[in-house]
Order: sequence, then C-alpha cells, then structure tokens
Amino acid sequence: MPFTPESLLSTLSRWPRPTGILLGFSGGMDSHVLLHALAQLAGRLPAPIRAIHVDHGLQAQSATWSRHCESVCEQLAIPVEVFALQLKPVKGESLEAVAREARYKLLSRELKPDEMLLTAHHQDDQAETLLLQLLRGAGLSGLASMPALTRFAQGQHARPLLDTTRDALKRYATAAGLQWIEDDSNQDLSFDRNYLRHQVVPLLKVRWPAMARTLSRSARHCAEADRLIETLLSPIFDSAYDPATGTVSASVLNGLPSEQRSALLRLWIRRHGFASPGSTVLARLSTEVLDARLDATSLVSWPGAEVRRYRDRLYLMPPLPPFDASQTISWNGESELPLPGSGRLCFQQPEGATPASPESGRYRVVFRRGGEGCRPLGRGIRKQVKQLMQEAAVLPWMRERVPIFMIDGEVAEIAGICRCEPVLQDPLLKQLKITWEATMPWRQPPQLNNLD
Repeated sequence: MPFTPESLLSTLSRWPRPTGILLGFSGGMDSHVLLHALAQLAGRLPAPIRAIHVDHGLQAQSATWSRHCESVCEQLAIPVEVFALQLKPVKGESLEAVAREARYKLLSRELKPDEMLLTAHHQDDQAETLLLQLLRGAGLSGLASMPALTRFAQGQHARPLLDTTRDALKRYATAAGLQWIEDDSNQDLSFDRNYLRHQVVPLLKVRWPAMARTLSRSARHCAEADRLIETLLSPIFDSAYDPATGTVSASVLNGLPSEQRSALLRLWIRRHGFASPGSTVLARLSTEVLDARLDATSLVSWPGAEVRRYRDRLYLMPPLPPFDASQTISWNGESELPLPGSGRLCFQQPEGATPASPESGRYRVVFRRGGEGCRPLGRGIRKQVKQLMQEAAVLPWMRERVPIFMIDGEVAEIAGICRCEPVLQDPLLKQLKITWEATMPWRQPPQLNNLD
C-alpha cells in the first residue's frame, strides 16, 4: 500500500488530539519522509508541529548533518531545535543503547504537557525489533516490540508509520525528490540490527516476502496479550504500589507466585519509563532485593536504572550520580547555596530583617562522614548524626548527601531533620529558616514507615 500524506492524516486522526506535535528528526530517509508529509498537511494537522534534531557527537560529520536538518526544516517552514550531546562510548555498553537512552532522555525533557512525540519507526523496523527480541530471549513485553501509541514523559509517543514498509517510504522519498542523510554506521555489520537488516532479513524475504507484515502482526498479538496480563494484574499491583512515592512493597511481592512477582516487577519498571531488564536481572531482583533481610540495603542495577530497598519498600531510580562527601562549602550570606550532586540550600529571613552578613569562615556546609554528633533542640541529650538520620527514615543511600550546617565547627542544623543547640547562641542563624531542596527523594514518608 503506498504511503501518502492522506494516509498519515488518517492514522493521526485515530489518536487523541495533542496540544502539539514534536517530530524526532534524524535527517535520514524515514524521518525526512514523515517530516515532508506533515508539511504537506499544513493547516489540517490536529496541532502545531515542531522538530528536534539530536547530534550525538559520535560521527565526524554530525555537525554537517545538523546544518542539513536545519536547512530542510527551514525550507518546509517547520521550526526546529538542534541539541548537541557529545556522547562518549562507554566500555562494555552498546553504543546504540547509550545513544538511544541519551536521545530519549532529552526528548522526554523537551516534550511539553500533552504534546505528542512522533518517530518514524516503520513496519520493517518492527519486524527487526521482534527478531532481535526473540534472539535475546525476551518475554511477552519485549516481543510486543514497539507500540503505535504509548504514554511518554508528559505526553505521548506515537509511531504512525508502523503499517508502512521501508520500500513504500523510499518510493515516496524518490517521487518527492527528497535528499536525506546516509549514515555510514548503518552499514556496520558489527551492530546486531544492521547484521539482521543486511544479512538475515533479505534471505528470509526470499522465502517469505510478506515477512515484515506478518512479524508486525505477531508483535501486535503479543502487545494485546501483554495488555491483557497488565489489566488482570493491576488490582494486585495496586495493593503493592504507593503512587505518592512510586515504591512497591517487598512483602506483598514476596507473597506472590514467582511468575506473578516477575510480571509485576516488569510492569512497575515499564510504567516508570525505564528500560525493561533481562531475565538475569529480574532473577537478581528476587534473590538479592526481595529475599534480603529487612535491615539490608540491597541494590540491583542495569543500564539506565537501579532498584534499591529500604525496609519493606523497593525504590526505582536512575543511577545515583557520583558524590564527594568530603566537600566543604562556605556560606557567606547567600539566599541560595548550590550543593553539587544534592540540590541546594535556601536561606529565608523574616520579612523586613536586615540582610544576613555572616563573619567569613564561621558558617560551613559539610556532609556526614561518620562519627558526627550534636545536641538537638528540646531533647537535652547528645545524639549521633547517624542515629538522627535513622530516626528520620533517611534513605541509606542518601545519608551522605544530607547537608549539615555548621557554626564554628559545631553541628547547628541537619537539613530537613533537626536544629541543634548552637543555633540558640547565634542571633543570625536563630532567625533564619533553612530549607533543603533535594534533587531526588531522600527520606521515607511517615505513612510508609507505619507500613513497614
């Protein structure tokens, strides 16, 4: 079936109306065809369109490609933004996976509320994805491959070309006289997808010419079965899940048969937008996290994500960035103090008060390294900072990141936890309100403490 702007419009009209359309534009043939067809539909689209081009910085000619994309968008009167990432290959990780993760992280950040991200994945891409997932031993979720429409960041991610073949797109591109980028890395057979595309799929198509269409249909069947399983498991998932924190209960999951436990972990991870782990990682989640002692602080990670446990709750998050707990930061009266790797401290004085002008060197922010103690206000006894953090249910992996405000070498305040007696002897600090704006969750909410 030929691809036309009208067929594209028909597909888009079946989906919820977005506030805007964001096209991921690589400059290759597939995305160029999609961009061109969208431009032909000017005034008839359900929402305004804009494009993003991501320069991964992995090829010498990437800057030239960026200029080409800007030129194409200018000719078609479609606004475009170019982002340069300058990625570096990571030893032991797939370059494809690193680039894809960085690209989608950027796209999720740039997608506006209720906007729709469009990508140019087509029927042949879907068939290749299914084959790759089979060869990797993927489960039902993996075999479902790429959905036509799914939730993404603050909006949705749509793939309107999944019923269109690569050949149909090429016929459109040739007839329209399009000039697209040819990435030499697409011929590199060391990449699994390229090997399948150039060596395996042509042989399969000789025997089964409709292979792409039938494999795509199989992917849809898997997706339907996966959605059915998700629907059936949702009541159980809801009993383990806390929507306020995004955590799940280890004890609830441990009370389930192993196959349900694995399915619920996959569901949890997928709903939070992280890459689904393989069966080996899922097995480790059961043995090293779910089966761990209640007082253990377990960790299992895979590219782009990690799961940690505190008491009865499992926390899913991006990998924690490096942090130097030995750093010391002076406070000289600023209203905000950046804390590299842990957010910022905000200092608020009473209305009408004279701006703070502290003596140089008296006030510092440090981080726990072990052995620190203080006398919390109203308690009349000395306590270890470690004990106070435990009492406040600070997540173990965040304890070294909690800022500690010092006066003349004494602990005056543990941000978000307590003030200490030296505050009473300091008129400046006594009137200040100090707030820690952390970049990630750092303590377990009281309602979850009651459940543990």
